[in-house]
Amino acid sequence: MEQFDLIIIGAGSGNSLLTEDFDGWKVAIVERDVFGGTCLNRGCIPSKMFIYPASIVETVRTANPLGVDATVNEVRWTEIVDRVFGRIDPIAQGGEEWRKSLDNITVFNDDARIVGPKEVRVGDQTITAETIVLAAGARPRIPDIDGLDAVDFHTSATVMRLREVPKRLAVLGGGFIACELAHVFGSAGADVTIINRGQYLLRAQDDDVSQRFTEVYGERFNLRCGETPTRITQANGEITIEFAEGETIVADELLVATGRVPNGAQLGVTETGVELDDAGYVVVDEYGRTGVDGIWALGDISNPMQLKHTANAETRMVAHNIHHPQDLRTTNYSGAPSAVFAYPQVATVGKTERELKAAGVNYVAHSQPYASTAYGWAMEDDHGFCKVICDADTRLLLGAHIIGHEASILIQQLVLGMRFGLTVDEMATGPLYIHPALSEVVEQALLEL
Repeated sequence: MEQFDLIIIGAGSGNSLLTEDFDGWKVAIVERDVFGGTCLNRGCIPSKMFIYPASIVETVRTANPLGVDATVNEVRWTEIVDRVFGRIDPIAQGGEEWRKSLDNITVFNDDARIVGPKEVRVGDQTITAETIVLAAGARPRIPDIDGLDAVDFHTSATVMRLREVPKRLAVLGGGFIACELAHVFGSAGADVTIINRGQYLLRAQDDDVSQRFTEVYGERFNLRCGETPTRITQANGEITIEFAEGETIVADELLVATGRVPNGAQLGVTETGVELDDAGYVVVDEYGRTGVDGIWALGDISNPMQLKHTANAETRMVAHNIHHPQDLRTTNYSGAPSAVFAYPQVATVGKTERELKAAGVNYVAHSQPYASTAYGWAMEDDHGFCKVICDADTRLLLGAHIIGHEASILIQQLVLGMRFGLTVDEMATGPLYIHPALSEVVEQALLEL
């Protein structure tokens, strides 16, 4: 059994753990896939490289009300695929080659399985270390639907590498992955059908945002909301999706995007005494420590937010805490935002109105339409709005939810206000807002509170 000072399982955010403090450590990195993790290879980065041209297509398609007659002659899909992965794949490969070139690091390209107290089985050997960091992320959730296991379906891990745009694409799921990739393939020319068990898409969002988003997507795509397939089969190059009422949908490709599952159980972490919660996430304290001394966890394997920016913050925290046990740091998740890069965009920070009602919080809420601003008039916007929610007594911002053009940028000023404890009145009247920028919708929403 080979002894290391540190074992890192997962080379996504885990690969960023190795600061200069670890230069003298004997380190093992275990990665069964490519370096860079989900974000670089099949998540945040490639999807946005597809989404940007897709949004250009939608801008052209919706330009007529502005007095612009424009058409898209062709979407050169294969060229886009090659551009995206021609840039990404060398980064992943280069990162692995660099780690392998370092004298104090051993890279294991295999599955990891914890087989005993701080003992990790990798391939045909077992390694051990006093310090282990679990950073193995999450994987696509595959629903239990009759026949699905015999179908050549795609997940977000594979669908972006399709060499041709399918004529008919069925998307199973209604979360951010489903909605972003529906936007990508719909803009590239696919006839997209979204099948979602809930009545509304993006149900994790504030109810008003979720309902508005569903309305907008209903104008673009075929929506089958409130339905769950009973059986899915494949024959003669076609995929048939059956429903209880006897109806069917026929597609050329199927994307399964029904959420993600943390990989803790798959690693067998309980064999070393690490605890999993009911949802399968590794249980950690505020410092990133599991219940076993010397074993830490970060990123999607332990954080249900499953956001790259929170994983990055946790990586910095754990790297520090391993070396400074007398000066432990925490990650401040207050004001942790997220965004859906669909068309329209959606961005959120803090609590939804639904959550605040359930908790019995005394709050005030207001939604301000984009159309109330000069820039919104210029855009002829008919769906965007900014919703802000504050505590009725303290006037502190409890949540903010934006749907519309560049929502992911507009939310940031509210993130800062929440993070630094400003009241909504201070945020509304303290800074000067550029006129006639779209950011005035945030100012107006705050003033209305």
